[in-house]
Amino acid sequence: MFKKNTTFIVALLMLLSCAVSAQTIIKGKLVDASNNEPVIGANVSIVNTTTGAISDYEGRFSFQTDKAGNHALLISFVGMQSVEKNVTLNGQPIDLGTIKMESDAIGLEEVEVLASIAIDRKTPVAAASISAEDIETKVGNQDFPQVLKSTPGVYVSSVGGGFGDSRISLRGFDSENVAVMINGVPVNDMENGKVYWSNWAGLNDVTKTMQVQRGLGASKLAVPSVGGTINIITKATDAKKGGNVFMGLGNDGYFKTGVTLSTGLMKNGWAVTTSLSRTSGNGYVNGTPFEGYSYFLNIAKKINDKHTLSFTTFGAPQKHGQRRTYLTDEQYNTYGRRYNADWGYRNGEAVNMNVNSYHKPQMSLNWYWTINEKTDLATTAYVSIGQGGGTGITSNAPYGKRLNINDFRNSDGLIDFDRFEKANQEQFNNSNGEYSSVFYKSNNNHLWTGAVSTLTHRVNDHWTITGGLDLRYYRGQHYQTVEDLMGNSYYLDRSNQSTGPRKLGVGDKMGYDNDGIVQWQGLFGQVEYSKDKLTWFMSAAASHQAYKRIDYFKYKNGPNETDWQSFFGGSIKTGANYNINDKHNVFINGGFISRQPFMNAVFLNYKNDINKKAQNEKILSGEIGYGFRTRGFKVNVNAYYTLWKDKAFTKTVYDANGQSYTANLLGVDALHKGIELDAVWQPTRKLTITGMVSVGDWKWLNNLENVKIYDDQQNEIDEVNVFMKNKHVGNSAQTTAAIGVTYELLPRLRIMGDWNFYGDLYADYDVTKLNDPAYKNATMYKMPNYDLLDLGATYGFKLGKFNGLLTFKVNNVFDTEYAVQGRQGSLNSLGKPTLNGYYMGIGRTYSIGIKMSF
Repeated sequence: MFKKNTTFIVALLMLLSCAVSAQTIIKGKLVDASNNEPVIGANVSIVNTTTGAISDYEGRFSFQTDKAGNHALLISFVGMQSVEKNVTLNGQPIDLGTIKMESDAIGLEEVEVLASIAIDRKTPVAAASISAEDIETKVGNQDFPQVLKSTPGVYVSSVGGGFGDSRISLRGFDSENVAVMINGVPVNDMENGKVYWSNWAGLNDVTKTMQVQRGLGASKLAVPSVGGTINIITKATDAKKGGNVFMGLGNDGYFKTGVTLSTGLMKNGWAVTTSLSRTSGNGYVNGTPFEGYSYFLNIAKKINDKHTLSFTTFGAPQKHGQRRTYLTDEQYNTYGRRYNADWGYRNGEAVNMNVNSYHKPQMSLNWYWTINEKTDLATTAYVSIGQGGGTGITSNAPYGKRLNINDFRNSDGLIDFDRFEKANQEQFNNSNGEYSSVFYKSNNNHLWTGAVSTLTHRVNDHWTITGGLDLRYYRGQHYQTVEDLMGNSYYLDRSNQSTGPRKLGVGDKMGYDNDGIVQWQGLFGQVEYSKDKLTWFMSAAASHQAYKRIDYFKYKNGPNETDWQSFFGGSIKTGANYNINDKHNVFINGGFISRQPFMNAVFLNYKNDINKKAQNEKILSGEIGYGFRTRGFKVNVNAYYTLWKDKAFTKTVYDANGQSYTANLLGVDALHKGIELDAVWQPTRKLTITGMVSVGDWKWLNNLENVKIYDDQQNEIDEVNVFMKNKHVGNSAQTTAAIGVTYELLPRLRIMGDWNFYGDLYADYDVTKLNDPAYKNATMYKMPNYDLLDLGATYGFKLGKFNGLLTFKVNNVFDTEYAVQGRQGSLNSLGKPTLNGYYMGIGRTYSIGIKMSF
């Protein structure tokens, strides 16, 4: 009897042990409901446990658990509505199949259509996407563009180090040749194509996703995507009720607070989301304090299943000190890496002679109309109103008699504005008011309105036709005003030819006063074929751009207005992607762009002098690429070739005293070519490793003759030849590499590190130096290579009904000293180029933040 009982008990224990240790495998695939693309990096876990997985680059997930019984499975991803599935765990495999995840925002899909967002393994372009989570955890207290620094082909420079002053180049092309679009609306300046990131300093608070498309890109508009396109998608109206509050602290007095609130989609079809924040600090570079605000409001109305309206407005008013003077090794060694030669003290108060302030709100009204199951219409009408500018010091004295700011420095290298003001008064009195120096502000205000409408028609399961309109009107006002008389009773300005010399007071216009008016009408269309493994497209765009200039100062008879100067341009692009199988794909694209000249190439000499030889820039570009995907790993490699003819642009140059001048360059040719590789490896659920390498070869192809130099009053002062043939493009690292690691050390605690390398960084050329014929065979100055390490951590936690997130970030951990941008000097006795000055990069910085969501 005892033996029988013992046998029964042992058997029972063995069965229980097997039941307890039974492992259940759970697997499935996650896709975006809007386009059936894989959802990568979503978190899948059993509720109230740490058991789960992260979806891979096919959207697949798989994990096993020894839990038993009925449980809830939670699937979550930033930007999408969470999905909850009930599962019974009994040791039998569970295949959840394909799970579709919906966006957590209203109208997001339609905005992505307007913005021409590229789709992996379908759109034949090289692209990289940055999520809101990446921005939140990696930017810290850096400028918004810094989040792109580990992207192939991208070089982000902090320039002088002021708040919002970062500069982006893509494949060696500056911002005027990189299309920047916010919610499908182009924001490159209509007159010169530039993008000033300080105007958008609050974008990191409201960006939902950002995509960098290198090369011709997927945009259907006739935009200046020579180097590529940066698509920024802001928050849309949240589908669910909630919000968050945020606070951040950092080095040098950095302090940020913010709040976001959303009603969610209410029963009446209305939804409202709003965000507000304030950022302030002293700045890493001396004399660069800043204060900025950002605001965002989105109001959406889902009228019915066919019509949705969405109104969005956002802006970021800011004011910050700048460092605009290049410095030498001697100055950095004497005064330190934070030294700024542009500031000092006046009456005991800190004063920077270069202060930028600007406010550029943008408002848009979007209408999304589902005409039928095959046809959609997405339309946005927008307006942008910009006001602000930057300050400086100038003089009405002849160049040999002007006060030199460098003669009024203290032993610490700072400007003694009190002594400068006293000398200014003496010069004023000794010349009977003829000569003096003055603080001025260069004002650049504008009104920009436009509309973009895109009609998409799916002919059948394989063919899609897209077409639309792009309309814009822009009026820019450019003038200087007297900001401070520096101790005198007036400033004698001789720039207004219609009035003659005038005695000016604070607030009066001086120097120059002109308006630039631009109108634009564009048509675009695309045909796309997609079946099985092949996707092919061809798109074309045509545009008419007309310029008019009104000058209020340069003519004796008063305001002088030109006729409209019209130019026609356009582009044609084609490309194809072929998915060889589930792992391999190849793509190719090519195109030609005929881009209208910028305004400075149409009206010469900062007057209404019309350039009869103004012509379109011609860009021929092609690219091939290959991609490989397998579970937990993906890699992309691509090669590009871009030939650019008849480029026109302006450059800022400086004399030995730091005085800035402007050079107008016309008819420049360039060749940009290179290879790029990026990869992601996720060996385990907890570990993700990213990497990239980018190698470029970017050179100018021709010399220039009779380049004109202008002072800060837009007066011509010199004319030079520029021997730039076969010289490397400057101020953009032609070789870059990066490795990033993210590891979940403990449940909800992630640590991350990013290493970036920059090489083949050449100083930018100074046209006044390249006037020397000896430069014909000289090389450009190559700046030292450098690498940087950033570290960070995030920790998620629950506090009552709140979801909390702590973030910590340290940039440039080893406090590396490096140059981010330099200016070529003269040739030495051996015929080698020298470095005339440079900006040193930002040293070690840190920030910590906490966000509570509800």
